[in-house]
Amino acid sequence: MSAMSLDEAQAILADRNLIAVGVRGDEERRRRHGARTTFVRVFEVHTDAIPSALPANASAGEIRVTGMPQSVASAIASVKAARALAGSVPLSAYSLADLLELAGGATASLTDLAARLAAAGLSIVAEAPIDRLQDAVSAVRAARDGGLQVPRLTVHQPTDGDPLRLVALARDIQASAGGVHAFAPLPRVSSVAQPSTGYDDVKQIAVARLLADNIDSIQVDWALYGPKAAQVALTMGADDVDAVSPLEGDLGRRRSPLEEIRGNIHAAGLDAVERDASWRTR
Repeated sequence: MSAMSLDEAQAILADRNLIAVGVRGDEERRRRHGARTTFVRVFEVHTDAIPSALPANASAGEIRVTGMPQSVASAIASVKAARALAGSVPLSAYSLADLLELAGGATASLTDLAARLAAAGLSIVAEAPIDRLQDAVSAVRAARDGGLQVPRLTVHQPTDGDPLRLVALARDIQASAGGVHAFAPLPRVSSVAQPSTGYDDVKQIAVARLLADNIDSIQVDWALYGPKAAQVALTMGADDVDAVSPLEGDLGRRRSPLEEIRGNIHAAGLDAVERDASWRTR
């Protein structure tokens, strides 16, 4: 199958028939993955407040360090503490854009920082917001040269007037640097002036699945977009759900986060498969 052109993707994005667009996205995800739909339960800890132990009711497939470290030394210290906290659970940390800033903006310095973080126990960069990286390919390569995986490309905020630019960039990053497993095309920060609609979001999911043809998985964030939007996205081309809560709580088994995500995936006619941050089945 030949790669989709930007003109073809633009025509799909302009199509007002949401069902037709969704069918194309769903057909492509099923061609790749069948009904298999993965999800990961993530326990987030802030870089400035790493706890000494996980909650007793937490069952995570990923421990993720968030926030911007104040210095290289504090980043290394946080990774060491988070590594001890995580135990056998895969550990991810930080935004690639923040690490590049911490390294002074130079890719050679980023490689050195990545090597020091890897020596401290980190193996995975939590996210690579491609709209915040001036040279995303070089940044991904620099982190990988230092011993860190960069498996997930993300979008920080909405683009102005060109929703396909970042999807095409994600495809180009994978073609040039490789090592990308998933692309999350929906922005993590919404625009107050021009908020996106659910209609626009699910079309973006479908087009991302069709245009970013060299990336294995299209991802939707459960915590950011909610169960219903995530469920619709899974019928439009997404095949992976990020950031499901790892906490079981006191609401009973049927209302636990684990049963909720499984129920939503099954209700979409798909098969739920739990994974960890290394994409291993749990």
